[in-house]
Amino acid sequence: MSLSTTSAPPLQRHSLWPGIVVSLAVAAVSILTSQALPGVSALIIAIVVGILVANFTTLPAALAPGMSFAAKRLLRVGIVLLGLQVALGDLLALGAPMLAVVVVVVTGGTLGTVLIGRALGVEKGLTILVACGFSICGAAAVAAAAGVTDPEEKHEQRTITAIALVVLCGTLMIAAVPAAAALLQLEPETAGLWAGASIHEVAQVVAAGGALGGAALTVAVIVKLARVLMLAPVMAVLSLQQRREGAADGKRPPLVPLFLLGFLAMVLLRSFAPLPGGFLEVGALLQTALLAAAMFALGTGVKVRNLLQVGPRPLALAALSTLLVATLALGGVLLAA
Repeated sequence: MSLSTTSAPPLQRHSLWPGIVVSLAVAAVSILTSQALPGVSALIIAIVVGILVANFTTLPAALAPGMSFAAKRLLRVGIVLLGLQVALGDLLALGAPMLAVVVVVVTGGTLGTVLIGRALGVEKGLTILVACGFSICGAAAVAAAAGVTDPEEKHEQRTITAIALVVLCGTLMIAAVPAAAALLQLEPETAGLWAGASIHEVAQVVAAGGALGGAALTVAVIVKLARVLMLAPVMAVLSLQQRREGAADGKRPPLVPLFLLGFLAMVLLRSFAPLPGGFLEVGALLQTALLAAAMFALGTGVKVRNLLQVGPRPLALAALSTLLVATLALGGVLLAA
């Protein structure tokens, strides 16, 4: 089914609820399932459920408006709440060399992936989504970049394809990084830094960090959250680029998207306000629930036959982008150490 409602008549507010309730219900089940399967992201479970539903059954048309709302509005609220995970003090404790590595990984990974995509002949919009997802923070970064580059959701299939590639490559990295770290005889802490600097999703980093053992998990998560913070400047640059490209035809997207300002506000709140632990736990749960609901809604737009028609070039782009980010991260971590 298509989640786009650009040509639909104005919707009554109550007509959104069936799709929203279903999306949140699947998100709740995904969260419970992820707790029983440590290291498996609720977001990944939700999008897989959405894909299965899309390809093996037919959803009632009454759900479409609410699921479109979940895929767009709930998603952005979830990205705002993602900022509550980032405490500037924890990131500064990494030290200047490791923070420089994070900047190099995100900047080099993003620009390098764009160049690889151009060389492979992959469509520009998809290349940008892959570059952001693989270099920053997985599905959330893909969705954020799509919100900036395609605010009217005219190219939803790009978002779906990029998220599918994040799920595939990030999952493979859970096993690949610990295996490579053992082969290279890296110390647990060094291997944890590498995992945090190279793996796509936060939950995937947790899984790999747990497998590495020792002090690896803590440093892996902190480095990953430093990459999450890079979501703000990268999205700001994308927004400026969109404004320049849209000036010719009179389209002027916001200088800074509202959800990005919300994300930064949550980072500052987490960093400087005396928040109780319970507040942070509720915020983390709500953020996961909203993002999982959005991933399910996006997943229901995935038709396997359409993905098979994408061809080998996006797969090659995903593989090379993963290799690029992992190589930059390893080199940087070894130099910083």
